[in-house]
Amino acid sequence: MSPSRTSTVFERHRPDHAIVRHALAPSRQAVFWTEDAPGDHYPRLRGDVGCDLAVVGGGYTGLWTALLAKREDPSARVVLLEGKRIGWAASGRNGGFCEASLTHGEENGRTRWPGEFDELQRLGMVNLDEIESTITELGLDAGFERNGAFDVATEPHQVEWLWEAAGPDAEFLDGDAMRALVHSPTYEAGLLRRRDSALVHPAKLARSLARACADAGVEIFEHSPVESIGDGTVLETPTGTLRSKRTALATNVFPSLLRRNRLATVPVYDYVLMSEPLSASQRASLGWEGRQGIGDSANQFHYYRLTADDRILFGGYDAVYHYGGRVRASYEDRPETFQRLAAHFFTTFPQLEGLTFTHRWAGAIDTCSRFCAFFGSAREGRVAYAAGYTGLGVAATHFGAKVMLDLLAGRTTERTELEMVRTRPIPFPPEPAASLGINLTRWSLDAADHSAGHRNAFLRTLDAVGLGFDS
Repeated sequence: MSPSRTSTVFERHRPDHAIVRHALAPSRQAVFWTEDAPGDHYPRLRGDVGCDLAVVGGGYTGLWTALLAKREDPSARVVLLEGKRIGWAASGRNGGFCEASLTHGEENGRTRWPGEFDELQRLGMVNLDEIESTITELGLDAGFERNGAFDVATEPHQVEWLWEAAGPDAEFLDGDAMRALVHSPTYEAGLLRRRDSALVHPAKLARSLARACADAGVEIFEHSPVESIGDGTVLETPTGTLRSKRTALATNVFPSLLRRNRLATVPVYDYVLMSEPLSASQRASLGWEGRQGIGDSANQFHYYRLTADDRILFGGYDAVYHYGGRVRASYEDRPETFQRLAAHFFTTFPQLEGLTFTHRWAGAIDTCSRFCAFFGSAREGRVAYAAGYTGLGVAATHFGAKVMLDLLAGRTTERTELEMVRTRPIPFPPEPAASLGINLTRWSLDAADHSAGHRNAFLRTLDAVGLGFDS
């Protein structure tokens, strides 16, 4: 018999609807980060151009790939093509959590690659350290803060999960200790991770990386969507053709130019609110002196953080897949989700009643069935790709860029020898099976959150065949 359904703290202590309505009234559908980081503009690709390396995609994966390639070989002609503007999609609208994990957390990594998990952890920390050192070396204005992070339990059954995750660099905090550091009545316990997490300003990171690329000699073209990849690596855009010796595909959630990857990822929409700046008294009411990023431990989890001007970004919980797996701007406005997020915000911080939100937005996550990035090559090694970061890619994209450059160079490295790099996720089925399976998974995860964490038969089956997810 399955456990009976119980309410969560966000249902037991739901704020009055008038508080939510007041808070959302001045908000507008816009991405705070990109408004706060006006970037340079780059021309369209025109005519017929040749290069040594073409990079398709102007998000983190593409930008790191172009920059690292140019630093490796300054004489190479490297061209980056972006369909709209640099960093306008996931790289400019995420929460700004820069996590060391390459496997979307310990549970996912240990389950899928138990024999190499310790090596993946080591490489993840090296990767985060390299990002920090590059930002420092190049003086990138990226809002980088190596503050660590809190994982918090908001239900009693989650406390044991945090206790079991404690270790040399992760300190368990009981409820009193956690609430003393960040003043939320929802906290049952916490886990302070000191070294494996940082914060960035997402759009500033993307646009400062673009400037670093341009300074290094990378040629960047915006508003140049690649419509096809022809014989070898001939890339066709509406206004020009790019002929490259090698090509790195960094297209994230958008349909792959390679047929083999068309069913490897699906777009899942994630939603975010940004508050107005806190007053001095509001800021003092929170504690939160270390400015760590915070995420709770539910399957449908929230993440939140402070900005440089003491706003609070609050996102997560709903993760919405739309039938057909398309990326559409109309999916970004979902009033019921923004109302739910605002209600959960005031359950988390009831002392902030009266605070309002200025921005609300959403973005599509490139989700794959193993919940972390996959890699590969095609066209006799002349094309490489990295995709499927599943919402934890801010740091992992730097690793993905290095993997693609290894593959394109045909070299064997500690990265290319990893089973994680050499294997692919199970593809999603076509519709209607994809929609049925994804939405049943989401329903089941919500049921587990309402059943003291107990996973139903469907989730246990997914776990048994290697498709389970534990956030």
